[in-house]
Amino acid sequence: MNTWKSSDPTCIVIFGAGGDLTRRKLIPSLFSLFLAGKLPDRLLIAGLDRKPMGDEDFRRQLRQAVETFTGRAVDGTRWREFAANISFAKADFDDPSAYAALKTRLEGADKSWNAKAGRIFYMAVPPTAIATIAERLGRSQICADAARARIVVEKPFGRDLESARSLNRTLTGIFRESQIYRIDHYLGKETVQNILAFRFANALFEPIWDRRYIDHVQVTMAEQVGIEHRGSYYDHAGALRDMVQNHLMQILCLIAMEPPVSFQAEEVRNKKVDVLHAIRPILKDHVHEVAVRGQYGEGWIEGKRVAAYREEPGVSVASSTETFAAVKLFVDNWRWQDVPFYLRTGKRLPARVVEAFIRFRPVPHQSFPSSAVEAWQQNALVIRIQPEEGILLRFQAKHPGQHMSLSQVDMRFSYCEAFRTTPPDAYETLLMDVMLGDATLFMRADQVEAGWAVVDPILEGWQDIAPSDFPNYQAGSWGPAAAEVLIAQDGRSWLLPTILEDTSLRPQVSAGCVLSEKLGAPAGVPKTRPAKARDKPRNKNRRRG
Repeated sequence: MNTWKSSDPTCIVIFGAGGDLTRRKLIPSLFSLFLAGKLPDRLLIAGLDRKPMGDEDFRRQLRQAVETFTGRAVDGTRWREFAANISFAKADFDDPSAYAALKTRLEGADKSWNAKAGRIFYMAVPPTAIATIAERLGRSQICADAARARIVVEKPFGRDLESARSLNRTLTGIFRESQIYRIDHYLGKETVQNILAFRFANALFEPIWDRRYIDHVQVTMAEQVGIEHRGSYYDHAGALRDMVQNHLMQILCLIAMEPPVSFQAEEVRNKKVDVLHAIRPILKDHVHEVAVRGQYGEGWIEGKRVAAYREEPGVSVASSTETFAAVKLFVDNWRWQDVPFYLRTGKRLPARVVEAFIRFRPVPHQSFPSSAVEAWQQNALVIRIQPEEGILLRFQAKHPGQHMSLSQVDMRFSYCEAFRTTPPDAYETLLMDVMLGDATLFMRADQVEAGWAVVDPILEGWQDIAPSDFPNYQAGSWGPAAAEVLIAQDGRSWLLPTILEDTSLRPQVSAGCVLSEKLGAPAGVPKTRPAKARDKPRNKNRRRG
């Protein structure tokens, strides 16, 4: 039985503490939790890395990172209180003596606190190091007490189905499944969690959340950045592994899952696994019909010239790694039969945005005169995950005046406007859940493997046939022409992310919430293929509701 509470003494061990993840996310999130009074009074944060460094140097670097990546000044007194809990040790992750020293350090903390502390082991390391660390932890008996030891594993979890199964076998041979927290930080985002609240706490939408009323679903996850300093990793991963197999698949599961009986962790995770098992298998010989890949060439983003992917540091000059992926999936069950789910993601696209569009079917009979419905569009629900978290419902309303004229208007929920606060960073939520022992937002072994089973045939099909047209999209565009063909052959088109629409009429909110000012499409961004009438971009000049 797990009797560890989040207020009990806690030791957090970070393997790979000298890396970017620790500086950008883990320590800033832990410091925010500390300021909010959510961390236990008796706390140890032990950083381990191959890089030689003293405690003070480590703490100084972390303070600079907190100021840099949170964009706010750090109160010196509060930082010193927090930093007093932080230590650093140089360690080779394959060296048994490093784990013997760590065990001594943790047992010393237990003795000084006169209590058995909870232990969290965070793998902020490359995927190839996870199995080694897990095996050494098992041999050292540091995690022998399953009730108070938890490990956190970052994505990607494997690089295909077989490697994921192998890693699961390794971890579950050492730890219980209840001790393993496979983290996907997108599940910590407020609006991602709001999908569950929106669907299952409101009687209004769930009755029409099925194939009878929904025409299709689109999820766009676009990044303006290239691969930054991850060339050596990314060139062996690609967009399908890096984004589709985890982030996009998680969003699909939340949109498509059946109502859970309760919000117990296992019940919610069971429903998400059911979705993955219901996804129509992709035959390797038919991959070209449901999946498109691309690689960016040089181009312009926000007035700046950017290099092609093959010119990035650490990338092969003849690389065939995709930086863009679009797939069409079907969930074969009573709720979703024959409703397509279109997923796309890419780097060096015009904007940084994550949005899910649920497009409803048209009304069965159009009784209005043609002159009244020139701007008519199908109803849509837009779930904004970043950068402005919120939900939009788009429907038709009559223009004021003597004549009947319909136009699309928005009913909008904005997280910042509604709650007058900025959402917590996803890592704050997930780290807190690890301490609470709440696994709802974490992936189970079978869920990881089911996700890989969906994309494995695509990976195999792409591996067998090398792309002959890379690079096939310009940096600053919305991806290769083949992605437009993928959805156009079904009589549909990709919808323009709402963040690129005119936002000049939005009210400003408190300084804590950063909302966009007027945002139009960046200069030099090519327009998307003209859509059907139902998918036309909104007219910026018409009035809003």
